[in-house]
Amino acid sequence: MNTVDISSTADVVRRTLDAVWRIESAQIIATLIRIVGDIDTAEEVAHDALVIALERWPDVGIPDKPGAWLTATAKHRAIDRVRRNVTLVRKQEELAHQLDLQQAARATEFDAALEEDLGDDLLRLIFMTCHPVLSTEARVALTLRLLGGLTTEEIARAFLTAKTTIAQRIVRAKRTLVAAQVPFETPHGSERAARLSSVLEVIYLIFNEGYAATAGDDWVRPSLCEDALRLGRILAELTPHEAEVHGLVALMEIQSSRIRARVSPSGEPILLMDQNRTRWDWLLIGRGLTALARAEKLGGAFGPYALQAAIGACHAQARTPEETDWPRIAALYDALAQVAPSPVVELNRAVAVSMAYGPAAGLVIVDALRTEPALQNYHLLPSVRGDLLAKLGRLDEAQVEFKHAAALTSNARERVILLERARAAGQDSG
Repeated sequence: MNTVDISSTADVVRRTLDAVWRIESAQIIATLIRIVGDIDTAEEVAHDALVIALERWPDVGIPDKPGAWLTATAKHRAIDRVRRNVTLVRKQEELAHQLDLQQAARATEFDAALEEDLGDDLLRLIFMTCHPVLSTEARVALTLRLLGGLTTEEIARAFLTAKTTIAQRIVRAKRTLVAAQVPFETPHGSERAARLSSVLEVIYLIFNEGYAATAGDDWVRPSLCEDALRLGRILAELTPHEAEVHGLVALMEIQSSRIRARVSPSGEPILLMDQNRTRWDWLLIGRGLTALARAEKLGGAFGPYALQAAIGACHAQARTPEETDWPRIAALYDALAQVAPSPVVELNRAVAVSMAYGPAAGLVIVDALRTEPALQNYHLLPSVRGDLLAKLGRLDEAQVEFKHAAALTSNARERVILLERARAAGQDSG
């Protein structure tokens, strides 16, 4: 083989490994944590397997099941590492009962029992990375690193944060888990609901940062939405009887369906009521409605994610803005305000009420929120108030609100829109 062929083969191997790692890394690391007992060692062993693949695959070819090959190779090295550690004799004895070493060495053969263990390991890792003992920022960073397969640099780029900051968050998160002696296990009983709530919060935070970026020049970051949606789908497969998990998946599927229509070719944001609905992804909408039906079939009252998904379904099922069932959306926001009361939910309820019963009705709710401490620096409060004032013909006041909102937002694209609305209000008032 000549130099060009060797180089080309190596490039193919690297691209394949990048793709496989993004998909399989969470499962590989989860399996390794069960064997070696800690996250750092598991990551080291997993990366050892990547190095071996980079060395061998250009010569022997890419395996038919590259993910299984990496898992088995990493697991074999993990077992060797445990064997060499004389302080972990007891752990080695446990491994003798958990693993068939001959099967692990064969690389691609997995029986049904082992596959079941893999699913359990992945669920344990999800609960560990999203443990409430960690700060929200640490949970997000560690989840993207271990479950999303993102590098530290990719996470930093996605959140417009310095690479060193993200690296420090991940290191501190691992140390915190060790110091708190967080077990590698799936919680049960009363603790499970609280821990699951933390997991869902992290996944939705990741999704929201992709769907409506809080800072920078881009209105949306689809790759983050895709990462969150993939994590949600995995969680739904691992916890099929949790209605709120299906509710979150439904919400993300339906919101994802609108991503292509949310941005103009030049990158300008397009608000929901102005979107070209033929550009919505009806496959994703169908998947979202199916997930919502699963949540409903499991019975019980809808949780906050399922309620938001039901609101999204109302929009998705309206082929034109005029067909939107605003009274139902307002009623769903009433229910959401009961289940998960917050100033932001109340602001969204105000918008729905204004669409269903007129801008004056919505403005009453918004004005009651003006002294809410949590919304003092929230740009959408003056933005919504400006919109309602404009609809009521109070254009001078609307202009002030739009300018205030533009000053508060950290997103450059959104700031342009708000300043344009302020300029238009000023012209119309003149």
